Amino acid sequence: MKIYTKTGDAGETGLFGGGRVPKDDARVQAYGEVDELNAWIGFAVAIHLPTFESNVLQTIQRDLFTIGAELATPKAAKLRISVDESTVFILPGGSPKAAALHVARTVCRRAERSVVTLARKHRINPVIIHYLNRLSDLLFVLARAVNMQTGHDDIPW
Repeated sequence: MKIYTKTGDAGETGLFGGGRVPKDDARVQAYGEVDELNAWIGFAVAIHLPTFESNVLQTIQRDLFTIGAELATPKAAKLRISVDESTVFILPGGSPKAAALHVARTVCRRAERSVVTLARKHRINPVIIHYLNRLSDLLFVLARAVNMQTGHDDIPW
């Protein structure tokens, strides 16, 4: 099985639907960070989350693949994704599961910022920004819930 194409050796990558851009293009940055977020969520799932959380997160991972594909396609179709209030900041951490979800949350915020940067120069589906914004909130709530389930107190800042 061949795992390399050699087409990126000059610092460019191909987009879905054709065309090549530099690997530091805002579009590549945005979908690369969504891909990193997907990997961190996969890491959190691998730490034996309860079934409900694992199922929710695996559904989100599928959504993130769809988002990445749309971001990698300059003329993308319409995205098909359906879309705890806190008054203090919580220090990330607690149980290993919750810590992994906090890492995923911060990567989600970075991915959201990259997509916003991309949206300033290219037309993208606004649902992607809404989805990532709400997803970071969900990851925060899940991290807190996992800490509560495992007997770890949240530590307010």
